[in-house]
Amino acid sequence: MHHGVFFGVGAYTVAIVMTKTSWPFAVAILLAPMVAALIALVIGWFCVRLRGLYFGMLTLALGQLVWAIVYRWNALTNGDNGIHAIPVPESLSSINSVYYTTLLVLVISLIILYMISKSPFGITLLATRDNPVRSESIGINVKSHRLIAFVIAGFFAGIAGVLFVLVERSVAPSLLFWNKSAEILIMCLMGGLTVFMGPTLGAGILVLLSMIVGLYTEYWLLVLGLLLLILVLFLPQGILGYLMESYDKRRSMRGEN
Repeated sequence: MHHGVFFGVGAYTVAIVMTKTSWPFAVAILLAPMVAALIALVIGWFCVRLRGLYFGMLTLALGQLVWAIVYRWNALTNGDNGIHAIPVPESLSSINSVYYTTLLVLVISLIILYMISKSPFGITLLATRDNPVRSESIGINVKSHRLIAFVIAGFFAGIAGVLFVLVERSVAPSLLFWNKSAEILIMCLMGGLTVFMGPTLGAGILVLLSMIVGLYTEYWLLVLGLLLLILVLFLPQGILGYLMESYDKRRSMRGEN
């Protein structure tokens, strides 16, 4: 899934509203996740009809189409130059205020997503993921559930785009390129795809790797590649997935004893 495109759309929405209009910042931060969710709805409407490799390839192709529009629409997006010096409210201009705002939004978003995952919709979504054929046979509309999940994912990616603008105060077409989605996939694989907090842990590890290893060598991506190779071969469930699995085994062994 080309998830990075929704992240970029959210960031660009804030940037365009704040530099091309006189609307307040509150309008920009409300519009950003909504526009990202709308793009997700359009892309998802085509993609949820496919599965597996075909699903991934179509999301990648449509996401790259959005990137091309942003890259070429110079009048609106400034093309490959991007948009810089994006104005933000004075209350969000300091490093501390941005940090605590980002932390607060992250915690609230995780709580909402956790509640969704534990709701009847979230449980049904897990069923459609694990066995779509059986889910359809008992009357579950698999395509509708996947489309809703697609839109929800786009919405929260748009929120992440808003936070990016608060930190960087600039945007560029590279935010929507396919390698951004590859980073997101690496975060999920590293932390654990099937564990709720796995991608969050993976994101933290990836950022720390880029900071620490990058201090000693410019080839930190090589280190990342080797680490991913080890994870895929020996820890396919991810770091947190492995820890949770080990904890469950130990608890079951204690229960048997």
